[in-house]
Amino acid sequence: MKKSHTLALYADMDEAANAIRELKSSGVSGFRMEDVVVKSPIDHPELSELLGPRPVYIQWFTLLGVLLGPTTGLVLIASAQASFIYQIRGGRPVVPLPPDMVLTYELFILSGVLMTVLATFVAMKLPGNRSPLYNASVSEDKIGILVKADPQSIPQINEILGRHKPLEIMGDQAR
Repeated sequence: MKKSHTLALYADMDEAANAIRELKSSGVSGFRMEDVVVKSPIDHPELSELLGPRPVYIQWFTLLGVLLGPTTGLVLIASAQASFIYQIRGGRPVVPLPPDMVLTYELFILSGVLMTVLATFVAMKLPGNRSPLYNASVSEDKIGILVKADPQSIPQINEILGRHKPLEIMGDQAR
């Protein structure tokens, strides 16, 4: 089912916190706390605590890059050196490990950094669409609470948000 959005703007952080608390304890069907986003020009740790922990997967991408980068790097370097096996080596090993470790170390760092950058883009959902509802005052000094829920539960959510003195409540039902 298609979800609808509603955005409530608050000038007071305490009122926004009270709205989140009431949303959390309301038990409205068709709505999850994971679908609530706080938009503000500054960080509000109190509001983030009310929303609860959110999953972060960037460190798993970094771990994958750090494990696969040197492994594939060493295999590629060694296979390139081993392909010249018919060259006269003069008693030196076909795949010399000490010089290969330097390149493997560089690939270790490079792959970890590249996977972290890729994970950051994935986590920020870039490239992506803008938020379905946007108000420029959220970038200036207001606190916005964006809620995504089933269309039949939006009136109940708007009622809860309206109890806590919002400056404005916008929805995308008219779109």
